[in-house]
Amino acid sequence: MDNRVIVVCGPTASGKTALGVALAKALDGEVVSADSMQVYRGMDIGTAKPTAEEMEGVPHHMLDVADPAEDFSVARYVDLAAPMVEDILRRGKRPLVVGGTGLYIDNLLAGRSFPPFAGEVRNKLAARAAEEGLDKLYAELGRVDPVRQGEISPNDEKRILRALEIYYETDKPMSVWSAESRTQPPRFQAVRIGLDFQERRDLWVRIDRRVDQMMAQGLADEARQLLQSGVPPTATAMQAIGYKELTAALLGHEPLEAAVETVKLRTRQYAKRQLSWFRRYQDTFWIRWEKQPNFSHALSLSTAFLKECGV
Repeated sequence: MDNRVIVVCGPTASGKTALGVALAKALDGEVVSADSMQVYRGMDIGTAKPTAEEMEGVPHHMLDVADPAEDFSVARYVDLAAPMVEDILRRGKRPLVVGGTGLYIDNLLAGRSFPPFAGEVRNKLAARAAEEGLDKLYAELGRVDPVRQGEISPNDEKRILRALEIYYETDKPMSVWSAESRTQPPRFQAVRIGLDFQERRDLWVRIDRRVDQMMAQGLADEARQLLQSGVPPTATAMQAIGYKELTAALLGHEPLEAAVETVKLRTRQYAKRQLSWFRRYQDTFWIRWEKQPNFSHALSLSTAFLKECGV
């Protein structure tokens, strides 16, 4: 079966959604989101989830597939997204995997997954993080899986706990699982198109502007509604940039204005980590903004890939 997909990746606020839609319309395709927070229902503003107008009639998958109160892992993402990609291919359409969560993209293309766990180890690790501090568990991860530790921010509780959970459940580091799976043929062939900017300050301006737009659209109210609906502040979804800081402000831990500036800072830091992740792949074709992403270049890269790898 044809297993070719187009990947549009890059940092937050780099124009991935618009380029993905444009390519999907040109290639008779459908979009499969690769965003670890757009999977959650009711989290629209803070995740920059595409609106119906932005989708322009192009079908989008892997949006709103989880409740904000539940945990969501890369394994579950692959379990849900891979069959969607295969269904798109069976129907003669072209899948476009669009998003900024590199871990999701990598595992989806590889067909990589991890065994399901009962959750007991994860709960114990979460309790330890609350009692001992996340820095202790981050250091522990460095002892049992230094490779994976180097890929994770020391503040990324979700991924730190997941990596430790995999190690303690399987007696094998997550990085080893990943390395072993890379020796297998990928589930999907892909051309990676990355978006970036000639000048880094242009990305920072777009990030700051986006955060201001989110606040004007009601991000604080969205965070408040999630809390009022019963989603605990400690839920994985509420650790997303924007929701975590505004939750702290809503609970009276810091002024709202300070929280907004923190959101901008952490979003810029996250964008740097995203770029570092995607730059590991030498086969990524980078399109750098001038006035807008070069759509014709992206389309020519996509069509050349489809022609070269035709079945």
